[in-house]
Amino acid sequence: MLSGRSKFWLCLLAFPAIVLAGDFDLPELPEAKTAPVKETPEKVAPVKEAQKKNAQVNDAPTPQAAPEDSDYDGPVNFAPIEATNVDDSRKASTALPAGIVAKKIPENLNRPLQVGVYTGVKELFWKDAHITATGNKVNVSWSDKTFSESDFVIKAGDACIALATTAKGLATSCYPGSFRITAKGGLLTAINTVDVEEYLRGVVPYEIGKLDSSRFSALESQAIAARTYAYKHFGSRESLGFDVYADTKDQVYKGLASATPLTDSAVKATAGIVMTYDGQFIIAYYHSTCGGETETLATWGKPDLPYLKSKPDLRPDGTPWCNESSYSKWERVFTEKELPALFKKNGKEANAKAPEFKNVKSISVKDTLASGRILTLEVTTDKGKFTVAGDKVRWLFKKNGTILPSSFFRVKHNKQEWKIEGKGFGHGVGMCQMGVRGRSAAGQDFATILTHYYPGITLERFEK
Repeated sequence: MLSGRSKFWLCLLAFPAIVLAGDFDLPELPEAKTAPVKETPEKVAPVKEAQKKNAQVNDAPTPQAAPEDSDYDGPVNFAPIEATNVDDSRKASTALPAGIVAKKIPENLNRPLQVGVYTGVKELFWKDAHITATGNKVNVSWSDKTFSESDFVIKAGDACIALATTAKGLATSCYPGSFRITAKGGLLTAINTVDVEEYLRGVVPYEIGKLDSSRFSALESQAIAARTYAYKHFGSRESLGFDVYADTKDQVYKGLASATPLTDSAVKATAGIVMTYDGQFIIAYYHSTCGGETETLATWGKPDLPYLKSKPDLRPDGTPWCNESSYSKWERVFTEKELPALFKKNGKEANAKAPEFKNVKSISVKDTLASGRILTLEVTTDKGKFTVAGDKVRWLFKKNGTILPSSFFRVKHNKQEWKIEGKGFGHGVGMCQMGVRGRSAAGQDFATILTHYYPGITLERFEK
């Protein structure tokens, strides 16, 4: 709690930081970092969860995101489609697709979400205040005044909160709700307490892009997937003091700076709608680009779930719905000399038990998953063989901090180089964000889109 003196100074500083023009979310992926339409695996975080050609979107869920993907493969690693002819005046329809079940929100979910926006950072900036840590104490300094507390609370009031790790970052920072800043071991953690619907306003633009009114159902689909993910993860990081991270370890959330009337309308139009299976929230994995075929949890060596199937994602003409993506096809080239060094460096992260070796003699795909993604990759060296399984093959080729876009690839060896030809971005599990864009542009509504990527689900609407 703040002392009376601290509260006094907090009140003096509590003027609006940013004025919004107009008012009004992989899940955890197993590890990595890729960006979200964007992708990142254990950003893999998602998907998320990378990147980063453009922004962040899970293979949570943002392309590469999330920490390469950190295991999140969300939308962040692909170049977003620029919004054109945006009809910002479009009003959210109050009519919902048939079959959506309305129910009272469970008591344990009828609370704000706790988001770990900044974790383990050395300093923060708020207005003209500089925040640091000494041991387990938070130090707040401005002008010639400084005070220390066990925690420091900032409330937004009618405006939003500008809080960033650099003074320059304040110009594009705008968070709703409130912040509680704590310290441990000389590092700061800033937790944003925010209503779930307000949180989604800061997820949708980053996970799937701003888009335009011709792809409104894509924004709605992303809002529902992100909302489901958030509720599924309530209390999941209780030991850390919050529910979800604000990056691709969960879903990319950067506050309201990039929210638009259209992305806000998508959140409003789907308010309270979530996806369930047998009465439980689904694990709403999503990723940037599937390459025409989605995958099961077998890519991570996990048991199948009935609503996460490997299935074609093709247009009537046989082309992938996600073929707008710059990752619909991709290639990477490595020299004969650099692969041994990369494999030795990345072996542990790729879960490979490699012998001591000098040269790579061959790389072959021993078996594949249902979609054609690699299940087992075998590397033959001058000192023996080793294998890498599933989505982890992306880490084996990690170079300059970036893993391969997907495990949907084949390897060719020509003279003094190794060429990898692949398709897709992210882990391939669940909703394909670029496919959603294509389906939306073709006129499909969110119910049609979501029941394709998550077969057998029930759409429910929470009402308070």
